[in-house]
Amino acid sequence: MGLFPILLIGLPVLAAVLIPLIRQDRTRDLMVYGCAGGVMILTLVFLFVWLQGGADAWYLYADTELANHGMLALEVCLMCLILFLSFRYRRLFPAILSIAQTALLFYTESAVHMPAAEHMMADRLAMLMCVIIAFVGGFICIYAVGYMKGYHAHHKEFADRRGFFFSMLFLFLAAMFGLVLSLNLIWMYFFWEVTSVISFLLIGYTRTDEAVHNSFRALWMNLLGGLGFAVGIAVLAFTRGSVQMTDAIESGSVLVLACLALAGLTKSAQLPFSSWLLGAMVAPTPSSALLHSATMVKAGVYLLLRLAPALSGNMAGMMVSLIGGLTFIAASAMAIAQNDGKLVLAFSTVSNLGLIVACAGIGAEETVWGAVFLMIFHSVSKSMLFQAVGATENCLGSRDIEDMHGLLLRLPKLTYIMGIGIAGMYLAPFGMLISKWVALRAFVDSGNVVLVLFLAYGSATTMLYWTKWLAKLISQHHARDRVTDVTRKDEYLSMFLHAGSMLLLCLLFPALAIFIVNPIVREVFGYANTVLSMSVLTTMTIMLVSVLIVPATMFFVTRAAHRDLVPIYMSGVNEGDNRYFVNSMGEPEHLYLSNWYLRFEFGRRHLMRPSVILSASILIVSLCLIIGGAV
Repeated sequence: MGLFPILLIGLPVLAAVLIPLIRQDRTRDLMVYGCAGGVMILTLVFLFVWLQGGADAWYLYADTELANHGMLALEVCLMCLILFLSFRYRRLFPAILSIAQTALLFYTESAVHMPAAEHMMADRLAMLMCVIIAFVGGFICIYAVGYMKGYHAHHKEFADRRGFFFSMLFLFLAAMFGLVLSLNLIWMYFFWEVTSVISFLLIGYTRTDEAVHNSFRALWMNLLGGLGFAVGIAVLAFTRGSVQMTDAIESGSVLVLACLALAGLTKSAQLPFSSWLLGAMVAPTPSSALLHSATMVKAGVYLLLRLAPALSGNMAGMMVSLIGGLTFIAASAMAIAQNDGKLVLAFSTVSNLGLIVACAGIGAEETVWGAVFLMIFHSVSKSMLFQAVGATENCLGSRDIEDMHGLLLRLPKLTYIMGIGIAGMYLAPFGMLISKWVALRAFVDSGNVVLVLFLAYGSATTMLYWTKWLAKLISQHHARDRVTDVTRKDEYLSMFLHAGSMLLLCLLFPALAIFIVNPIVREVFGYANTVLSMSVLTTMTIMLVSVLIVPATMFFVTRAAHRDLVPIYMSGVNEGDNRYFVNSMGEPEHLYLSNWYLRFEFGRRHLMRPSVILSASILIVSLCLIIGGAV
């Protein structure tokens, strides 16, 4: 049993070491395919053996002295790497943060004697995270093989460092496996910092000034959260003589919870720390998909879900829920003003993570139930959307939503995938919407009027920007230029499997609730009522019929577009093809339809600063009250 976590971490690490050594493209591509497939198979075997053992929590690795020393050595290596890069690029703040937290952990481990205890745990929530990481992350690696060829064909100004890029992707997966399986907070902190450093390297892949700037912003923000993590570990160690996650929850120490929650807020890109994730868009699409769907941001959400039972009804939980709710509505509003596809996805990610964080902060059964579902559907849908946008960019040379007008007629396969992904984010019967309904009911039951308003208005703005994008894709206006689909088979393999998974998750929603999510909530809280009632099941049976509405609608729109054109009214005499009209100068003018982006009302320039100031104020006041109360 104890061999599986070692293999899950070790196989991606081995891939990360070997892939940069392979110079031949074909051999390296096969290595990526093989290692990604190996990670998925190994995860399935691990899951099968765990289920055969009764699906009870496994507690592993009590005697780990050698591993502890190895992690300390690697901690020093990470610190040295951060110091080197900080001084090279003249960025002092990341260096100070790295030295402070590493020194604090060294002092804590030397000053406090820790009793022997298990360092890793495989329970239902950890196993769910392993499946998400293995399959979503693995298919992103497969997609990256084809995508990066097209990326460097379009961007010859950037050095081709694909070996390094694939290596970082696999090292990221290894760190995430270690993080979600860790029960010991020092071990979790180590993997936490590895993800921070690798995300820094991925964001700075192109080495442009913008990429370097954005990568350092991501680094210092995540190191700030890492410092909070280290302080929480130190306080727990000196007050309880332990660094186990279970002791952090049982202690009820609001100061420890607040410090760990700060780490979760930074990693999940909540306000006022959201800018690091928005800046990650400069990186190639596979790294964006990995950061936004299966790994980086889910680490923060995972930690907050673990802490959820202890956050209920205290100042730390109030801080988390308010910041999550504010992030949800602010990011949703700012997404309305974006026409860059990746930026819309970025704001949407920040927004949805805000809702999950708010659910964790409330700490009720229903909110955690909704948060787990949101996490599942968001992982699959957002990964698929990032891949589809990246493939579309390689075909069009643009990721501007305005350039996707009538994309259904030009790139039908990519549009089907994108349409299913968008539907999965906000339409019934996909789980994102059902989870929001459950969260809304829980917020009403908790009496938190502010969160109810945040959720209601944030959902309205969410519907607006997704509907604009979906309508743009299926509009029947004929484009001026023909487009060649240059998407490779490995890219389509990943995207089609994501789309199939999304539809399957919707069809199996009741079973998913009964056999996976309800037991997770029961394990987290020690008890659980049935959140999915029979009346909801009856409603779901009716709603499941509509799961094929979006692809069916797109199919009939495509067929209708190839029939004889019915002339439409234009701003002048129609030229007969519904594409051109005669302007006031008697010359043909190309018809162009544009969305309304409300940039003055909802633009990032107008909303970001007040949102950051308000969220930072909530965070600072809450932490001051917590520290004052603890002292």
